[in-house]
Amino acid sequence: MPTKTILTIAAATILIWALHFVPQLNWVSGPDVATLEGIVGIKPAPKPVENAKKETTNPPVVVKVDPKTEGPKVPDETLPPIAPTPGPVNLPDITTGPPTSIDDPTGEMRHFYEALARTQAKQPGAITRVLHYGDSPITADSITADTRAMLQAQFGDAGHGFVLIAKPWAWYMHRGVDIAASGWNIEAASQTPRARDGLHGFGGVSFVGGPGATSRITLPDALHTKVEVIYLKQKNGGDFKLMVGPETIATVSTAADGDEKSSGYASAALPENTSQVKLTVTKGTVRLFGFDFEKPGPGVVYDSLGLNGASVQHLLRYFNADEWTEQLRHENPDLVVLNYGTNESVYPKYVDTMYSGELTQVLERVHAALPKASILVMSPMDRGERTLGVIRTLPIMPRIVELQHKIAIESGCAFFDTFHAMGGEGTMARWYDNKPRLVNSDYTHPFPGGAAVIGNLLDHALVEGFEKWKGHRQ
Repeated sequence: MPTKTILTIAAATILIWALHFVPQLNWVSGPDVATLEGIVGIKPAPKPVENAKKETTNPPVVVKVDPKTEGPKVPDETLPPIAPTPGPVNLPDITTGPPTSIDDPTGEMRHFYEALARTQAKQPGAITRVLHYGDSPITADSITADTRAMLQAQFGDAGHGFVLIAKPWAWYMHRGVDIAASGWNIEAASQTPRARDGLHGFGGVSFVGGPGATSRITLPDALHTKVEVIYLKQKNGGDFKLMVGPETIATVSTAADGDEKSSGYASAALPENTSQVKLTVTKGTVRLFGFDFEKPGPGVVYDSLGLNGASVQHLLRYFNADEWTEQLRHENPDLVVLNYGTNESVYPKYVDTMYSGELTQVLERVHAALPKASILVMSPMDRGERTLGVIRTLPIMPRIVELQHKIAIESGCAFFDTFHAMGGEGTMARWYDNKPRLVNSDYTHPFPGGAAVIGNLLDHALVEGFEKWKGHRQ
């Protein structure tokens, strides 16, 4: 190897390690650490999860929330006669084998299928609700947008569901919805410093704003009939108003009667042909968590609840248990999807020691909050790394999938094996070489075409399980 080449590689290597271990050098401009790692093919050891830093803003407010009782459930005797499901769903050719079915030995998915049956039969107001928690792809509504679109095409559109007040990250989105906001201090459960009280709302992000802070949501159609704002009731809480055009449709005080703090829900009917809603803080300081947009139904509402850099650890350690329980019960979902594992993959020691216990605790917490809802553990996608010029699956990925499967079944939950459904080991290498390319150069985050593959696989598994359940009923 030429002497210049050797010296160049050596210098780049020294710079990478200096940037990683000497904080004083972090001001150096030029290629970031990830770019340099790609040049020389080495990576510094990952830092512990506790020390990971991400962008954030305002100081926290200490709050205490009491849990509330679960909402009513529709009894089994209201189930309609069996009807065929529109379809079939066509899977893309990029998969290397048949789609993986949902593993559900205990019948955990029954409640979701019952709700879907009522929705399919077009019973008045029959809305099937899904909460899909996950990490960065879900933050951008990747995967979830495609699954939402397919389920709503098959069973009816009951609205766009949950949308954050503002964008915590530039790439946050809810497909088809435009979000324009200003004046907010933002705290997310997956970044530091986060809200010390753990009150991030069931969506995982808290927004604090004073007079003049605004959020403008533009919807893709004018068919929504209801909006709800989820907020924090607190002593001396401020006021906000909701407007559609020049008309004020709601004025809300977030002040609590006493010192106790709790979740608040402000609902308002939307005038006909509403395509845009504006929220403005008019007095004092308010703390908000998000909007909910719905149509009358029957149909499906599929909430995308992704947090950048998230893992099951964040749900367990940084979501206030009482507040999360209360807001989950208010949402009253029929299915909760927990879709993590990508960010855990860079901490193999954590996976082999603490991960199983923490995942078990999260599943227990969701089961306790929603004893009648279906819970589906959805494994992460494949994740690749380039070594000596070859893209290979991270060695820990199959282990994470194996542990998730084991813990899900032991905890009485259902399991969907995304990793093997998309092709198993080596998939990201094939996706990167595919034309058009289906994954980013980090071999982790899918491009829209790749996200559509996963969304299609999930939709296929859900509908296949529903059809099998209908067959058993018959």
